[in-house]
Amino acid sequence: MRLTLFIVLLVLLTGNVQAQQYNSSICLNQVGFYCKENKLAVIVNDTNATQFYIINNTTKDTAFAGRLSTVRFSKNSGVFTRQAEFTKLNEAGTYYLGLDDGKYSPVFHIQDNILENAAIASVKAFYFQRSDLKLEPRYATKWARKEGHPDTVVYIHSSAATVHKKEGTVISTPGGWYDAGDYNKYIVNSGITMGTLLSAYEDFPDYFKSLNTGIPESNNSIPDLLDEIIYNLRWMLTMQDRDDGGVYHKCTNAAFDGMVMPGVTKLPRYVVQKSTAASLDFAAVMAQSCRVLSAFPEFTKLKDSCLNAAKIAWRWSLKNPDKFYDQEAMNKIFAPKISTGDYGDNYLQDEWFWSASEMYITTYDSNYLKILINKRHQTLSIPSWNNVFMLGIYSLIRHEHQFPDLKPILNEFRDTIISIADSFVKNSYSNAFGTVMGQSRKEFIWGSNAIAANQGILLINAFLLSKEKKYMLAAISNADYLMGRNATGYCFITGQGYQSPMHPHHRISEADGITEPVPGLLVGGPNPLMQDHCHYLYTEPEMAYMDITNAFACNEVAINWNAPLVYLLNAIQAIERNEK
Repeated sequence: MRLTLFIVLLVLLTGNVQAQQYNSSICLNQVGFYCKENKLAVIVNDTNATQFYIINNTTKDTAFAGRLSTVRFSKNSGVFTRQAEFTKLNEAGTYYLGLDDGKYSPVFHIQDNILENAAIASVKAFYFQRSDLKLEPRYATKWARKEGHPDTVVYIHSSAATVHKKEGTVISTPGGWYDAGDYNKYIVNSGITMGTLLSAYEDFPDYFKSLNTGIPESNNSIPDLLDEIIYNLRWMLTMQDRDDGGVYHKCTNAAFDGMVMPGVTKLPRYVVQKSTAASLDFAAVMAQSCRVLSAFPEFTKLKDSCLNAAKIAWRWSLKNPDKFYDQEAMNKIFAPKISTGDYGDNYLQDEWFWSASEMYITTYDSNYLKILINKRHQTLSIPSWNNVFMLGIYSLIRHEHQFPDLKPILNEFRDTIISIADSFVKNSYSNAFGTVMGQSRKEFIWGSNAIAANQGILLINAFLLSKEKKYMLAAISNADYLMGRNATGYCFITGQGYQSPMHPHHRISEADGITEPVPGLLVGGPNPLMQDHCHYLYTEPEMAYMDITNAFACNEVAINWNAPLVYLLNAIQAIERNEK
């Protein structure tokens, strides 16, 4: 009787729930749920509700009813939550969640293939970051724009000058993706980005062969993801000094452009100092690209160029093992001073390992094997731009059948991945939001959303190794986190869900005069360090997020954050498709 009265009252008061104001205390995946997978909503700071109801938005019938869980306190903010679990509801449809205290959620969908649009958007976001290409309306719709920086006239910075290329020498380095919310292009960050995207393709090639993202190259004979990768790959090749094999650290203005469209400013562009980190990351990407492109006869020449470039970058690195990029020290000696993102890294054991791994997998050359064995004793953790050790692990395990002699070492790596994944799963059970993300307050840093996505990648790898469903479900929990089941109530992907960022720190989105930001971009996420010095309404780790343009410490976008999002969402889609 109570249930019937509640539904009647809810319908009378709200009518069509889509037209009404929903309650932000109900946090769930705003994109929706797979029919046969876990379904969980989290109620934040609501002391009155005890029961919940899932209502079919078309018929207004009750599709599922249940009791909220006991109260959980979040160690990452102090909020308390109750969970509404409705996994048993597996009928496709459009629903909303109502509470017995009169609150209700926006509508959401349950259906197979639910992440398809978000997965495609995450890939196409890279198209919108292309630097020298005019984006046409038929591909970019209302976000069409003129080409950005052509980078056909780029100057050798004094820090990069050599006998053969003196300061002020003009080179051409066109193409490539803008790195983040700014208009510069960085080899180190392209390294982890390309490695992650190439790994996504290597793990799920059949899936990506059928994925159409609506870019200019769609419907050619090459998978769209590879077309996008190749666009950046060709730029990376131009960043190598063929005189000696070293790789310039970045292509950049001396200082950041203002909040204007790309190409508006005509400030000089420079390539700066060659660095060991850039050269090793470059070699790893080129070796992996060679391997992937080997399956496509039309790219025979490009494949060969990649391998040759990788070898000479490796040789340069052997001769220059400690050429660290220290922008502050550089600026004391060379001019003009450079104040754009530095991506400095003075610990390179992980770069040596990743690069040696990719080179060995591609060439079978024992010289690389010696290095990877020598550098293998490092702590395994999820990747970041300055810790790429795990990328080598993933690649070696992916190709372990080629190297039976490495079985004892690779078994250790496999066991460690499973151990980390088990820890993730175990800790998620006590998490107030039921996600893997939030293992520790320390995870909420600049780019915290990339941590969530990279945790998901590790869990997907654990699933691929073991076929145990618990790892897949845990990976989905982090997709749920990124799409709304978190303490902020935001879906962190632009253009997805019903509350996503409208003001990311992204120059194009800010300057193009269009209300909605460029779609498919993953913002950085909660970051209590607040390096932007903006005023945050909440400062607790999992709540320190503001959707304002100046809040770059939590609301910027970056290619190395979108890449693990691409892997996570598309891997889930690929696995779900195979399991149907």
